[in-house]
Amino acid sequence: MAVSISLVLLLAILAVIFMRNGGLKVSHALVCALLGFYLASTSIAPTIHSGLTATADIVSSLRP
Repeated sequence: MAVSISLVLLLAILAVIFMRNGGLKVSHALVCALLGFYLASTSIAPTIHSGLTATADIVSSLRP
């Protein structure tokens, strides 16, 4: 578990650095995809899912 969390943190830091540089290359996209897969296997995945679902519900209920 400690290796998995360390890898998630490393990939998160790399994704932030890549986004700040402004150019998203194929290697950057792969790092972001790997970050998503590793986040899905951590204990925070249900929290992220419920937060995204709640946000989508709020946005879908808004009327222009």
